[in-house]
Amino acid sequence: MASENPFKGIFTSLPKPGGGEFGKFYSLPALNDPRIDKLPYSIKILLESAIRNCDNFQVTTADVEKIIDWENSSPKQVEIPFKPARVLLQDFTGVPAVVDLACMRDAMNKLGGDSNKINPLVPVDLVIDHSVQVDVARNENAVQANMELEFRRNKERFAFLKWGSTAFHNMLVVPPGSGIVHQVNLEYLGRVVFNTDGILYPDSVVGTDSHTTMIDGLGVAGWGVGGIEAEAAMLGQPMSMVLPGVVGFKLSGKLRNGVTATDLVLTVTQMLRKHGVVGKFVEFYGEGMGELSLADRATIANMSPEYGATMGFFPVDRVTLQYLNLTGRSDETVAMIEDYLRANKMFVDYNEPQQIRVYSSYLELDLADVEPCVSGPKRPHDRVPIKDMKADWHSCLDSKVGFKGFGMPKEQQDKVAKFSFHGQEAELKHGSVVIAAITSCTNTSNPSVMLGAGLVAKKACELGLEVKPWVKTSLAPGSGVVTKYLLQSGMQKYLNQQGFQIVGYGCTTCIGNSGDLDELVASAITNNDIVAAAVLSGNRNFEGRVHPLTRANYLASPPLVVAYALAGTEPIGTGKDSNGIYFRDIWPSNEEIAEVVQSSVLPDMFKSTYEAITKGNPMWNSLSVPSGSLYSWDPSSTYIHEPPYFKGMTMDPPGAHGVKDAYCLLNFGDSITTDHISPAGSIHKDSPAAKYLLERGVDRRDFNSYGSRRGNDEVMARGTFANIRIVNKLLNGEVGPKTIHIPSGEKLYVFEAAMRYKEAGKDTIVLAGAEYGSGSSRDWAAKGPMLLGVKAVIAKSFERIHRSNLVGMGILPLCFKPGEDADTLGLTGHELYTIDLPSKVSEIRPGQDVTVTTDNGKSFTCTLRFDTEVELAYFDHGGILPYVIRNLIKE
Repeated sequence: MASENPFKGIFTSLPKPGGGEFGKFYSLPALNDPRIDKLPYSIKILLESAIRNCDNFQVTTADVEKIIDWENSSPKQVEIPFKPARVLLQDFTGVPAVVDLACMRDAMNKLGGDSNKINPLVPVDLVIDHSVQVDVARNENAVQANMELEFRRNKERFAFLKWGSTAFHNMLVVPPGSGIVHQVNLEYLGRVVFNTDGILYPDSVVGTDSHTTMIDGLGVAGWGVGGIEAEAAMLGQPMSMVLPGVVGFKLSGKLRNGVTATDLVLTVTQMLRKHGVVGKFVEFYGEGMGELSLADRATIANMSPEYGATMGFFPVDRVTLQYLNLTGRSDETVAMIEDYLRANKMFVDYNEPQQIRVYSSYLELDLADVEPCVSGPKRPHDRVPIKDMKADWHSCLDSKVGFKGFGMPKEQQDKVAKFSFHGQEAELKHGSVVIAAITSCTNTSNPSVMLGAGLVAKKACELGLEVKPWVKTSLAPGSGVVTKYLLQSGMQKYLNQQGFQIVGYGCTTCIGNSGDLDELVASAITNNDIVAAAVLSGNRNFEGRVHPLTRANYLASPPLVVAYALAGTEPIGTGKDSNGIYFRDIWPSNEEIAEVVQSSVLPDMFKSTYEAITKGNPMWNSLSVPSGSLYSWDPSSTYIHEPPYFKGMTMDPPGAHGVKDAYCLLNFGDSITTDHISPAGSIHKDSPAAKYLLERGVDRRDFNSYGSRRGNDEVMARGTFANIRIVNKLLNGEVGPKTIHIPSGEKLYVFEAAMRYKEAGKDTIVLAGAEYGSGSSRDWAAKGPMLLGVKAVIAKSFERIHRSNLVGMGILPLCFKPGEDADTLGLTGHELYTIDLPSKVSEIRPGQDVTVTTDNGKSFTCTLRFDTEVELAYFDHGGILPYVIRNLIKE
């Protein structure tokens, strides 16, 4: 059991300059270990957490030694525990998390335990930002209109979250209309250094959104985890992780004129994808750091999931402290942060000689080499320099269907669809932009690109250019501060003139809440099979995510979004005179942007915005919620439903198990994302989920999105593998959310086939290629398959978060051996699969070889991707949540 902290000898006081003390802290320099001085800053945060939480039970002295010896131990893939300082949620992932916590309370009750033990032990901040949709755009009243629709659709979910904020301790819910979770985290929630009951320690956070990494730009260690892992962390369970390698990324020089932070992050993303950083930390350093504003750093950190790293970390320095002052953190707080980090040798001062740090590998980028670019049309790391865009687009039309191809026959490439748009002549071609959205935490937190977009709009207005009315334009800032500085600078007026009125404060288009296209535009696209394009300042552009009708989706900086809305391609269009007007004519210089930022982004804007946040808004404040610590489930609700995870649960773990004679439910190729497995966007009218909702009297216009229905397992099980663009090899080239039910040979929706297998008492498995489960940290992408009866996924490789989510739900993740996959082994998916595993968990080792055999005599070896002993314990218990419940009852 737990004992007192063996490191109490280095627990020391941090004096205040004017007398007294800030508090006490665990001093790393007091250990007098030269290895610590060479550690990357990001690893020091893991070390401090292990020392502070060391009780020789959850965290041992051996764990601390592994971290101190990082240089030697990290290549060996050793396991360490980590206890983050806090947990961050958004509403799409937050609703199911609160549903799970409420359900765990019921399970504790039924098993005779104390249901009040199900309470967060660390601060939990939940920001409601994923629910607002762009129903109304290009309208001065769009914010209010969209918010009213958001509340009408989501009243039940919001009331449930409001109940959670009172029923659970330590839980802050930031109401809808406040901003995007990561921007609110950066500008307001991020502590950088905690002072809890007089103990000082670095802020660290895990979030149920993969872009939690944005906070790394502020020197706070943060990354995305699955909802189930986050729930365990809230309840005081240490997170088990492999001690990561750290890639040192040296920045030098400065960005050229006309190049934005977005161009930089798309370049870094491509470089790091190529280098291979999955499961690693990336730490930035070098003299180029001084040239990057904090918002630029946050933009780079934000896209860690797109380059595959666990973190993209920027240690705290002078720039960080200036940002904390700008965003309204008090002078005393900023002084405490600086003094603590200096005392613990975790502050970077570029005026002093730099201690050489050891990294696992090294990369370097001269900022002057970055050029304007976009990424697409289907993946965030497929970067295209603007100068090559025209050639790249034609190559995409020519190439066979794939990440860089649409397979459009030559004779159809110049097709023009002419139509009447509310009395105006209009036309669409392949590549015509129909959605242009300034959206997403990645960019809307960055004043230089937001004001840059305003300047592009201003110059375009002055030249007499105007966005065509059939382009759906929108602007959704990540916080109210953006509105204040766009008004202060006078830029909002020009953005409005080009159709970029503010539509709401939330993720909108970036998460797929782009709203409907005008019916006339939608018909022109579908009737003529047009490859229409969306341009967005987001971080994800996977197929089917942004909008079902935009097959090409490009990530671009906010100023480029405005430029593409005006144009499509060079030349940009004709203005007041008949001469062609080019990009360069509407593009602002870096000096122009810096001048507007300097005069328009002011500390009072942050203070007043965030003082208002805690007061809520009239619609939120008028929601009535039940009291009581146990939730009264409403069986008729289509939003909040009691999940079946703990039905019939006893105190005895179910134990380890293999798989016998399982059918293959789906057979996939590479890069199946969590958007494919569990889409967040619109519910298709013919889908099993639509059928379920219609049977319960829900009108089609009130379907809302899958993301908003994640509190209802019945909808989500039906929405598993329901992406309309999913490619399943069992269908021989046909695209869509169906599969072959092997025994009958019938083609069915995936949900229907899975239910047939379940009724017949048959297990199923999924075959997949490389990077299975990449994209969002979506626990429903593991919960859904578990409810469908999937017992194992055999893939070439897994995305980090998705693999741990599968483990958390008791599904076996297996990897083919290098050079092998379903195709090379001659597997069609029509076989029966048996996976041989001991029934005693003590006889299984992390990462061991496992034999898989089929009923037609094939046999092959896979690697079992339980990576740690703790993960084996989860498997033994049937998942992480039953494990936590049994442990809490035993305590």
